[in-house]
Amino acid sequence: MSGPATFAVNGRFLTQALTGVQRYALNVVEALDDALKNAHSTSTIIAPSNAIDPGLQRIGLVRGGRLVGHAWEQVELPGLCRGRLLNLCNTAPGLKADQIVCIHDANVFTAPDSYNPGFRAFYRSLQPLLTRRGARLATVSQASARQIARYLAVPAGKIAVLPNGHEHALRWDPTKAHVAHEVLQLRRGNGDRPFILALGSRAKHKNLGLLIEIAPSLAAAGIDVVVAGSGGEIFTSETLGHAPSLTTIGRVSDDDLAYLFEHALCLAFPSWTEGFGLPIIEAMARGCPVVSSDCASMPEVCGDAALLAAPDDPAQWIAHIRALAGSAALRDQLIGRGRDRLPLFSWRSTAEGYLDLLASPLAARQASPKSSAPRLRVGVVVATRGRPDVVSASVRHLLDTQTLKPDSVIISCIDTVDAGNLVARNDIQVVVGPPGLAAQRNTALAHLPPNIDIVAFFDDDFIAHDDWLAVAAQTFRDEASVVGFTGRVLVDGITGPGIKFAEAVRMVAEAPPSDWSWIEPYSPYGCNMAFRHAKIGTMRFDERLVLYGWLEDRDFAAALAAQGGRFVKCADAFGVHMGVKTGRVAGERFGYSQIVNPLYMLRKGTMTIAQVADHLFRNIASNLGRALWPEPFIDRRGRLRGNIMGMIDVIRGRMQPERAAAPNLLGTKPQ
Repeated sequence: MSGPATFAVNGRFLTQALTGVQRYALNVVEALDDALKNAHSTSTIIAPSNAIDPGLQRIGLVRGGRLVGHAWEQVELPGLCRGRLLNLCNTAPGLKADQIVCIHDANVFTAPDSYNPGFRAFYRSLQPLLTRRGARLATVSQASARQIARYLAVPAGKIAVLPNGHEHALRWDPTKAHVAHEVLQLRRGNGDRPFILALGSRAKHKNLGLLIEIAPSLAAAGIDVVVAGSGGEIFTSETLGHAPSLTTIGRVSDDDLAYLFEHALCLAFPSWTEGFGLPIIEAMARGCPVVSSDCASMPEVCGDAALLAAPDDPAQWIAHIRALAGSAALRDQLIGRGRDRLPLFSWRSTAEGYLDLLASPLAARQASPKSSAPRLRVGVVVATRGRPDVVSASVRHLLDTQTLKPDSVIISCIDTVDAGNLVARNDIQVVVGPPGLAAQRNTALAHLPPNIDIVAFFDDDFIAHDDWLAVAAQTFRDEASVVGFTGRVLVDGITGPGIKFAEAVRMVAEAPPSDWSWIEPYSPYGCNMAFRHAKIGTMRFDERLVLYGWLEDRDFAAALAAQGGRFVKCADAFGVHMGVKTGRVAGERFGYSQIVNPLYMLRKGTMTIAQVADHLFRNIASNLGRALWPEPFIDRRGRLRGNIMGMIDVIRGRMQPERAAAPNLLGTKPQ
C-alpha cells in the first residue's frame, strides 16, 4: 500500500470518556497508524469539532460538522465521509452502506436491565438497520459473534473476530501511581492484608454484588475486596452495599491500575456476560492472577490461565480465592500461563485484520483462540410407554449422530419392556416408575447424576439434528442467564398422519437454512427442550397434569421462569417430531385435559387468562368444526365429548386434571 488509504475512521470516540470500547478504538487506530507508516500510506479520522487530537503520524484528524454525539454520527458524518468508513465503537451511520462496524457485544439484548431505556432502544433499532444496509460486522470474540448472530440475523461465520490486545497495559508505570498506594494503606486500617481487585462499572451484568455476598467469608480468611471504576451514564446503577472489608476507590489512572494489579491477590471478574473482558488480559499483562466467570467470552479469553467459576456460585468463588491465598505455587502457575497467553491477543494483529477487511470487506478472517474451559455436562431424558421399537430407533440414532455426546442418557418407562433393545446398552440407564409423562420425567430427574449441568428432554419420536446438544450446550455457556432452551421443529407429525423414521431422518439431513435465528421469550416445547440442571433444583413436573404433554411443559417452564432467568428458542437446534400415533391416549381423555388442564394452570398462575382463553377457543373450535368430517388420525368426536365432560366438571367445581386418567371417566379405561 502506498499513498492515501481508501478509508476513513469514525472518530466520535475521541469525544468520549475512555472506557473499554473507546480504549479498543484508540489502540486499534494507533496500531493502524503504525501499519500505515510501514506501508508509506495515510488515512484520516473524521470527528466532531470537539474531538481531542490523538497525535497520530499517518492518520490525520479532520474535524467537521456542528452537531455532537449520535446526532453528528447519524446526520453529518455520512456527508463528511465519501469512501469506506471504519466504525470501532458499536454504532455507525444508519444510512451508509459501505462501512465496517465493530459491535463489541449483544448486551443490550442479553442484559437489557444494565442499560437505560433510551440507550437500549437506540441500539436495538440501529444495529439491525446496519446489518440490513449491508455493513460488514466485526466483533471481539467468538462468543460475542455467536450472540450477535442470534439477535441480528447474521451468520456467526460472517462476523470477523478481531479481539482486544494487551500491549497498552505493558506501557503503564506503577511507580507513577497517584492514589492507589495511599488508598490501600488506609483501607480500614488493614493495609497489610491481601485483597482481591474488581474492576468495571456497576452495571447489573457486571455482577459485583457477588463479591459483596462473599466479602464476609473472605474477610474471615483475612482477605479484603477492593473495587475500582465507576459506571457510565448508559448503565443503570447497582448498589454495592457495605461490608467492613470492602473498599471502593472509583475511577483511577492507568498507572494506578497497574499498581493495583501488581499488588492484588487476584483480579475477580464475576460478569454474567462480556463481549471480551479486557481487564482479564490487562491483569495477565501486569502479572496478576485471574478468577473469572465461566460463561460468555471469558473462557475463550482466559484459556487455561485463570480459575473459572459460575457467576451464581459464591462457594466456588470463595474456594478459588482461598486456594490462591494459600498457594504461592498456584499463583505463579497462573501468572506464567497468563503471560504465555498474551501473544494471542495483539493490537497489531487486530489492526492487520481491519486493514484486510477494509481492502476486501468479504474476506474471511481467522477466528480468535477457542475456549479451553471444561465443557458442560449434558444429560438426556426420554420418557416412553408402549413404543419399544420407536424409542429404540430414535435413541440409537441420537447416540450415533450427536456431535456432542451426552454424559448420561436415561430412558424412563413403566416397564423395562417399553425400552426395547436399549436395556442391553451400557451407555443407557433404564428406570421404571409410575405412569404419566410428568411422573416419568420426575423419575428420570431423581436418577440424573448430580454433576450434570444441562438436562435435555426429548420425546421418544423426535429426531434431532446432529448438533442439537452442541448448540444447546454452547448457548447455555454463552448465555449464563438462559435457564430454558428449545429448538426448531421442522415438521410436526402430530398434526398429520405421522412421519416414518427414515423420512424424518431425511428431512433433518436436508433441512434448509432458517430465516430466523432466535426468539425470546419462548416457552420450551416438550418434544425437544433443555434446562439448566442447577436451576431445576428440587422442582418437578406437576403430576396432576396427567395428559397433554405440551401443557405440562408450559407449566414446568412457567414455574421455573418465576424464579428468574431467560427462556429462548433457537433455530440452530432443530429436528422432526414424527408424531407416532401408537401408544397415544383416547380422544375423550385428551379432550377432557384440553379443558381442565389450562384452567387448573390458570389457578396455579402458570398460564394467563389470555393464554387460557386462546387455548380453549382453538381446541373447542377445532374439535367442533371437524367433528362431522374428522381426520382419520384424530378422534375429533371423542375429543369433543371430552371437552364437554371437562366443562361440566369445571361448572360443578371439580378442578381435578388427574381425572383424565381415571378408569371411570366416561366409562372408559385408560389406554
